[in-house]
Amino acid sequence: MFRNLIFDWSGTLVDDLGPVIEATNIVLGKYAIPPMDREKFRRHFRLPYREFYTEMLPHVPLDELEAHFRPAFDSAITPVTILPHAREKLEWCAAAGIRTFVLTAMDTTAFERQMDDFGLRGLFEATYSGVVDKRDVIHQILENHGLDPAETAFIGDMTHDVETARHGGVSSIAVLTGYNHPEILATVRPDLTVPDLGVLRSLLDRRQKVRRPIATVGALIHDGGGLVLMLRTHKWSNLWGIPGGKIERGETSTDALRREICEETALELDEIRFVMVQDCIDSPEFMRPEHFILLNYLARATGTAVHLNDEAEEFRWLTPEDALNLALNQPTRLLLEEVGRQKLLS
Repeated sequence: MFRNLIFDWSGTLVDDLGPVIEATNIVLGKYAIPPMDREKFRRHFRLPYREFYTEMLPHVPLDELEAHFRPAFDSAITPVTILPHAREKLEWCAAAGIRTFVLTAMDTTAFERQMDDFGLRGLFEATYSGVVDKRDVIHQILENHGLDPAETAFIGDMTHDVETARHGGVSSIAVLTGYNHPEILATVRPDLTVPDLGVLRSLLDRRQKVRRPIATVGALIHDGGGLVLMLRTHKWSNLWGIPGGKIERGETSTDALRREICEETALELDEIRFVMVQDCIDSPEFMRPEHFILLNYLARATGTAVHLNDEAEEFRWLTPEDALNLALNQPTRLLLEEVGRQKLLS
């Protein structure tokens, strides 16, 4: 289930293909290039648009072409309209708690005007417009908003959108309502292709209704000399806890534990011992409502040089008694108490 959706604008949420073709043909006409019909345009136009114009008019500066294009677009006869199912899809996202963003190459002034014209401004957490090459910005969006790539998809109508998703390590969803012909889109092999946003909403709605608990692993790590490792993370309301994460399909729980600990702390583990399992259902301490099955282990680190990734803010090596005096998340407190009850560190 995707928790974050980044939308392209033109051809994905609004239909401005008509006026864009009109304006493009006006630009081409100024340099004696024959006009394109809709079919030819959908097979040849691509982003970044500088590549398209470099092919069509290799000796004309891009700023000169833009000076011709913008007034031609504003005076186009064909109206810009919101695409069917777009508003319903965005309202469904809001009701489902899915975070939504926009990443578009459209000129910022025109984009802001269209957002207000169609009453869509309040339906996005943040928007990024006027982006010539979306690949240059996708990582910034993920970082700025703390988006997990595994829970994020980029929805667009062009090959460049699929390439941007792949560049950012997020899922790609192609819609067939916009600029690129379906045969052109198929060449870049999107993760999912849908005819329109209405079908996408139905697919995601069904997936959301069958959501299952998420199996995770975590370890109370000790140094073999009486100290345990505590991490403070924004995911758990800046409370202190233990490192860990989700089990991937095909992994054993201990393989997942070793991988997650290495990714989050750069530590290698030895003497791994299962301690307990916990249900964590919609904890108010976690950053979103979720049902986790927590497989909790005790393990010894082969070294104490911790290097955190971006999932935690700080770490401390403490005695178990001092660790219990921290502002802990509840599952970690229960694990520490169970380790103490079983005298596993004595």
